[in-house]
Amino acid sequence: MDFRTLKQFMTLAETLHFGRASDICHVSPSALSRSIKQLEDSLGTTLFERDNRSVLLTRDGELFLDYARDAIDQWEAIRQQLMQRGDTLRGEISVYCSVTASYSFLYEILHEFRSQYPGIEIKLHTGDPEDAISRVQSGQEEITIAACPETPPVGMAFKPIAESPLVFIAPQQEPALTAQLSPPIDWSSIPMILSEEGVSRQEVNQWFADQGIKPTIYAQVAGNEAIVSMVSLGFGVGVVPLIVLENSPLADRVRILDVQPELAPYNVGLFVLDKKLKSPLISAFWDQVKGRD
Repeated sequence: MDFRTLKQFMTLAETLHFGRASDICHVSPSALSRSIKQLEDSLGTTLFERDNRSVLLTRDGELFLDYARDAIDQWEAIRQQLMQRGDTLRGEISVYCSVTASYSFLYEILHEFRSQYPGIEIKLHTGDPEDAISRVQSGQEEITIAACPETPPVGMAFKPIAESPLVFIAPQQEPALTAQLSPPIDWSSIPMILSEEGVSRQEVNQWFADQGIKPTIYAQVAGNEAIVSMVSLGFGVGVVPLIVLENSPLADRVRILDVQPELAPYNVGLFVLDKKLKSPLISAFWDQVKGRD
């Protein structure tokens, strides 16, 4: 089996988009299409239903996806086990996190890790933190730094590395909004700028529910950095992890509101599939990171 073709198949199965999958795999869409067609011919079945507008996995495709993931995992495990017999671990680890997490946590983690394991390369991808856990679950990435939901995902290991309060923020200068924020605050009339989904959105939804308030949602955005930006422009009040605000270039353009009761804190840490911890490379990275007590 050509493992390059397997990885291309997995990428297309995860993105369901030939353009995005070809970019990730560094091949042209036509080359990716030929690889998938050759794979389907060799298996004697159709793995994808596709037309000009959509790409969908067939039932056979879903079955083959399970096989592909197991085959790649077993190949990586034996390859790394054989490498481990040498003096130095060698290979590649893919890591996904938000931009904020990359400069808040990764420098310290990678500085120590690279000095201990110079033969291991880190392939870093940054993006929306709400995608972090799903990318690891789907096999697109091996390790992520993300906020821990109230119920950790089944089959995943979590190592906490930091805790950050969730805070309400308002623009420094917006007279009309400032007047609305004078006590007692009528929260139902305040325009709110919130994450589309994820841990922080779950926490703020619960907060409003506990207060018996139906909030006015002005905007739902992807990424906490975008919330800080919109709040600084005066569009409304937002909720972000304090660590995001402290690292934002716009921090001096917003202010933290003293809101009671406080929101539950934002627990940040490493996520990895339990089965991936059998990999010497992943285990080395995991063990090197000092967790928070």
